[in-house]
Amino acid sequence: MCNHQTTSRADTVGSFLRPERLKEAREQFAQGTISRQELSAVEDEEILKLIDKQKEAGLTVVSDGEFRRSYWHLDFFWGFEGVEHVNMGQGYLFHGEETRDDSARLSGKIRFTAEHPFLAHFRFLKENAGEGIEARQSIPAPAQLYAELVRGVNEEKVNEIYPDRKVLFADISHAYHEAILAFYELGCRDLKLDDCTWGMLCDKNFWATMAGANYNVEDLKETYLKLNNDALKDLPADLKLSTHVCRGNYHSTWASSGGYEPVAEVLFGKENVDSFFLEFDDERSGGFEPLRFVSGNKKVVLGLITSKHPELEAKEQIKARIREASQFVPLDRLYLSPQCGFASTEEGNKLTEQQQWDKVRLISDIAAEVWSDRKEGCS
Repeated sequence: MCNHQTTSRADTVGSFLRPERLKEAREQFAQGTISRQELSAVEDEEILKLIDKQKEAGLTVVSDGEFRRSYWHLDFFWGFEGVEHVNMGQGYLFHGEETRDDSARLSGKIRFTAEHPFLAHFRFLKENAGEGIEARQSIPAPAQLYAELVRGVNEEKVNEIYPDRKVLFADISHAYHEAILAFYELGCRDLKLDDCTWGMLCDKNFWATMAGANYNVEDLKETYLKLNNDALKDLPADLKLSTHVCRGNYHSTWASSGGYEPVAEVLFGKENVDSFFLEFDDERSGGFEPLRFVSGNKKVVLGLITSKHPELEAKEQIKARIREASQFVPLDRLYLSPQCGFASTEEGNKLTEQQQWDKVRLISDIAAEVWSDRKEGCS
């Protein structure tokens, strides 16, 4: 039997450059010259435009571009009870740049609350995605929250509130589990965990630094795996779960380097997701050999198109790399996307909106050509 429908192999990680009108509105809100309601109205209008642009570019899974967020991760953390917004005095250090100094720190026990603002964000996206279009919810991984809570002086609060780390791990995973179920109740059937923790463990310099700070890398891998997998236990069977493993993406710069080999056996073999979004846009990402550890029928979304720079990749070179990756994961389990979002923070990467959409259309064109003769649901 065959349903004669071709599943789109073109995808994105989810964040898009903020339109100037939205940037201006966010600045006006910060200055107190417009209300939250007025800012939300601008966000709504710009997200509706973005949904249309994604569909016009050939995407069948859409996001809200993270237009309501300042950061890809911190805004979600701040929505939990027991987590507060603080300023560290120093931002995240990237290759040649430093971010703003916002962070998330414990103020009490971690709890999910039905007032988490991301629920309303998803409801709007779901209601406006349109017929036959999947609305994807992206959130930072549980492991990422843990990494933030023990970052620098933040760890002092962890030691005070959770002297037993096992209780902390259980509370993080439980809060996430409840959040995911709340998204599901709103109609979410495609949820992605964005996760830089594994990418950092791929970097030899990071390993050396963490080892010097009395962290055991092997223990960290098991901790990250348990945090994520415990949050993903006993979820509805029709909920698609994916994770995006990143090495940092801020204003077209990066935070870590190294191939996936150091984490591949644990991450690709044991994390309970259906798909992996992986960064392969330059030599820092290493080769495709670690994909041999991808277990079962899990899918891999190859991040071969860079979101950091405006130059368009050559189609034939990307096709050749897809063929190379198919030596380790069959072509019918591969997809194509940028290596990361276009704006992991509201600053965005160094390219124009037109160049961003040229990249997305290139992905759609290549995917259509590579997988044009492959029909889903055929036997």
